Amino acid sequence: MTVAEEIKGMLAKARRYLASAKLLRLAGDFDSAVSRLYYSMFYGAEALLLSQEKTFSSHRAVIAAFGEHFIKSGLLSKEMHHWLHRAFEKRQISDYEFMSGISETEVMDLQEKAEEFMKRAEAFLQTSLTEN
Repeated sequence: MTVAEEIKGMLAKARRYLASAKLLRLAGDFDSAVSRLYYSMFYGAEALLLSQEKTFSSHRAVIAAFGEHFIKSGLLSKEMHHWLHRAFEKRQISDYEFMSGISETEVMDLQEKAEEFMKRAEAFLQTSLTEN
């Protein structure tokens, strides 16, 4: 599998997870929706890093590297890193706490941010992959 095919696969999975999150939210499963939204952004961040031939073995390492290589360098906006980090924190709560207390409003807000994250990631990748 080529790097371009791997990136395409990551983005497709991220998009599926965005769609799954909406269905989970509509079913009232807010914890699972938050988890899918985080993973959508996580796979988007991994795809971006892979486009620069960088891979990492932990979630925290991916988040840190995304900040280092895309935010500090000015390639992408600072808010994207904030959204990813916030989604990670919410996912930790939703996946590991018995009573998370995550509301539908929080899920809807995170969904908007995840959709925007993916839109920006895909636009960046489209531009950078066609330039190379």
